[in-house]
Amino acid sequence: MEIKKFFYCLFAYILICCSGFTTSTARAGGKSFLQWAETPPMGWNSWDCYGPTVTEKEVRANADYMATNLKKYGWEYIIVDIRWYVDNDKAHGYNQKNPVYNMDQYGRFMPSIKRFPSAADGKGFRTLADYMHSKGLKFGIHVMRGVPAEGIRRNLPVLGSRKMLRDICTPEGQCQWLRDMYSVLPGSEGSQEYYNSIFKLYAFWGVDYVKVDDLSSPYHLQEIDMIRKAIDNCGRKIVLSTSPGPAPIAMAEHLKEHANLWRICDDFWDDWQPLKKNFDYCNEWSAHIGSGHWPDADMLPLGRIGIRAERGDDRMSKFTRDEQYTLMTLCSIFRSPLMFGGDLPSNDGFTLSLLTNDEVLYVNQHSINNKQLYRNGDIIVWTANDPKSKDTYLAVFNASEQDNVKIPVSFDQLGLKKSCSVRDLWAKKDLGSYTNEFEPTLPKHGAGLYKIHGKKKK
Repeated sequence: MEIKKFFYCLFAYILICCSGFTTSTARAGGKSFLQWAETPPMGWNSWDCYGPTVTEKEVRANADYMATNLKKYGWEYIIVDIRWYVDNDKAHGYNQKNPVYNMDQYGRFMPSIKRFPSAADGKGFRTLADYMHSKGLKFGIHVMRGVPAEGIRRNLPVLGSRKMLRDICTPEGQCQWLRDMYSVLPGSEGSQEYYNSIFKLYAFWGVDYVKVDDLSSPYHLQEIDMIRKAIDNCGRKIVLSTSPGPAPIAMAEHLKEHANLWRICDDFWDDWQPLKKNFDYCNEWSAHIGSGHWPDADMLPLGRIGIRAERGDDRMSKFTRDEQYTLMTLCSIFRSPLMFGGDLPSNDGFTLSLLTNDEVLYVNQHSINNKQLYRNGDIIVWTANDPKSKDTYLAVFNASEQDNVKIPVSFDQLGLKKSCSVRDLWAKKDLGSYTNEFEPTLPKHGAGLYKIHGKKKK
């Protein structure tokens, strides 16, 4: 089945290129959207702690915390995740028995007033977005690919078209884990108008970021094209994130031409094995890191999560401290977008320290030439460079079950002469000068992140 999906996506992409439907005709704005996320987005997302049940009060509380404690470090996005349009959703899954949907007369979902009181009187998320902007933050939402099945049941029209919602969709390819939507029929009259209508609404609300789910695994190439076109014509700069993953590597160029970030893995939680698997995904996607388009290793399930989540109960992250350093180090050296999943006001000092280390965050935001240097079983080494100083960043990982492992890295491997100085970025401490090699000792599941200063070999 996965092989069939791969060849279908590859064939569809070749077909579009050969038919003359180029990326330039698909987007009125050309590649200007890449300037909207020149560095990996950093923010908070409600999913890991509140699932489909987050309220306006909780969103504002997390925004207040970010504005006070994190904004100066580059954190700026506040994202309301899935099903903000349902009055009566639940934790540990979704209410698919008797959900109460909110939508306007054109089948466009509206926020639940019970959960988001400021959305009353047709305001939608406009007031909440204004609140974020007043604090110097940016506002984002989650949406599902497709046409609402509830809008079809209500027999609603498509705004800007003579067609009804029922005319532009099909139940084929319907999302298997959440049946709110039907697939849009690409190329049919009214389909592009539907996507145009929802993104014009989001632009009116003041939305800065949209995470579109059920879009890239399996890969819906033509709907991605329509969404890109709708964003470019909505009148507002809206960063596009596609989800879930793993996105097919065969679609890397298409993703870079249409999205600002895309998921490279499935939903990621506080469990060691998925974190270990992410080393493979990051290595596979590292060649496609670039300004404005970012492979996304998913959220940071750190701090207090599971309050009313889709998975697990109220808890502090099950990752050990060493595993949390590993997660943040991998996401930094890989330059993944950073979306914190915990309830920010519940942060402890250690969690806050992970989010406010400016030297580590600099690697995430500004390093270049990010790649895996080598992997020897569960010993993994990545490198990158500082574009200003030309120094080398070194990330060293002990993903094994053995404690206190020495990991030698020769300066020759890094293209440096034999004498170099080393700085520990997590400790913010200069470690001194070393000759020929640097050999940190790491606990099991642990990581180190260092800056190496030395003369380049000719």
